[in-house]
Amino acid sequence: MLKPLSSDRWNFSTAAHLLNRAGFGGSPADIQALCDLGPDKAVSHLLDYEYIHDPTTDPDWAKPNPEEVQRFRDGIRNATTPEEKKKLQQEQQQLIQRRMQELRGWWLQRMARGPRPFQEKMVLFWHGHFATSVEKVRNPYYMWRQNELFRRLATGNWQQLLTDAGQDPAMLVWLDQAQSRKDHPNENFAREVMELFALGEGHYTEHDIAEAARALTGWSLEPQEQKYIYRPRIHDDSDKTIFGQTGNFDGEQFIAMIVAQPQSAKFITAKTWNYFSGSVPSPELSNALAVNFRANGNIFKPFLRAMFRSEEFYAPDIVRNQVKSPVQWLINSVRVLECDLPPTLVSWGMLRQLGQDIFAPPNVKGWDGGVTWITTNSLLTRYNDAQALVEGQLPPLTAGDFARKAGGGGGDKAMKAMQRMRLGGVNVEKILTPEERADKASIVAALEHRLFQTSLKSDQEQTLREFLDSKTKMSNADIVTTVRLMMSTPDYQVT
Repeated sequence: MLKPLSSDRWNFSTAAHLLNRAGFGGSPADIQALCDLGPDKAVSHLLDYEYIHDPTTDPDWAKPNPEEVQRFRDGIRNATTPEEKKKLQQEQQQLIQRRMQELRGWWLQRMARGPRPFQEKMVLFWHGHFATSVEKVRNPYYMWRQNELFRRLATGNWQQLLTDAGQDPAMLVWLDQAQSRKDHPNENFAREVMELFALGEGHYTEHDIAEAARALTGWSLEPQEQKYIYRPRIHDDSDKTIFGQTGNFDGEQFIAMIVAQPQSAKFITAKTWNYFSGSVPSPELSNALAVNFRANGNIFKPFLRAMFRSEEFYAPDIVRNQVKSPVQWLINSVRVLECDLPPTLVSWGMLRQLGQDIFAPPNVKGWDGGVTWITTNSLLTRYNDAQALVEGQLPPLTAGDFARKAGGGGGDKAMKAMQRMRLGGVNVEKILTPEERADKASIVAALEHRLFQTSLKSDQEQTLREFLDSKTKMSNADIVTTVRLMMSTPDYQVT
């Protein structure tokens, strides 16, 4: 298994499939450029992103700030009146909200316009895997730092990623490991590491959890300096028995023991395959993926290279059979339509309504994904958001909703701020040549090529034809409506 796809099967459609799955899609020109590289160089172009300069700068607050931490801590603790304390707490909350909005926009722009789409797709994968929410962490610097950790180790060594993610300040807060002590070890953290991060349910015992929790004691947080710290005085240095082995294990040794389990490779490679292919691997494929991963030293990049080159990845039941996540839907739409990403507040509102609030996954399991992204309500919301994107109009949103998303403030004031926002919309002359706009058949063919890389299903195409037949001559506004209608089809919700 995992035989490389032959060069004679490489074409525009397979290149589009690779760009859609290993990135967020792109224009026909983007796809053709990838196609012209051939399969080996195309995969390398996406995976070897470290050779591509990324000019993105960090938010100016994305660094430890002990003075700010101390100011709020001392101010709230030493407040002389309830009003003074409340004022400081509100100031702190507004600062968190403002920075989180900046952070969301910063990451969305990296996905939409950054030069390393595969790296950002991996960051999104790890964000869902090590699901951590700002709702509990309440620290934008910690959330940025974790996001950067996923970016730095996106395709690196599995053991290092598990260790660094476990020692990450956001994770230490999220799963309460910072409170773990040798006289009261935190079993919740140990359980999630095995169940959700590295092995899957049923591949450990309750005794393993209890002993692993003891091994992990000492992993803690220095809140003033805002970094991980190992505290030997709270570490349980007596013998533990984990996976049938006995010794004075610490947290890093426990992580190494997990990675040594054959199930760990099977678990993470199957989840990675499912994320990129949209399908659970067969037992035979799952074994082949795990063998490849372990043969490459539990390093993700060579495993991913083999996966994206394999015949299995381009099988007919894989291509155009994955429901777009809300983030994939939004970023893909912006890329294929070559339009601006909506303002951060609008983009965030869209993603929240569609069920994928970045930096705030619903629980420790992350998002379920797949067909769960599509409900009657969410499908209608996608259609409304498609109209907003192509026509440059804001999606329906009440003033109260806007005020809440903006982090407080009066409804009337929020509505006025919303009314001043404008989206760019689709520039027809940018996405269609004069020849492609010459007649209805050419318009439909060009838009199908851009939006689907294939033809619409016959019943959906018939509905579109009926709209076009009602027009004697296609104006730019009519073409924009045609784009909206195409995006409001079941076909557009999959990739």
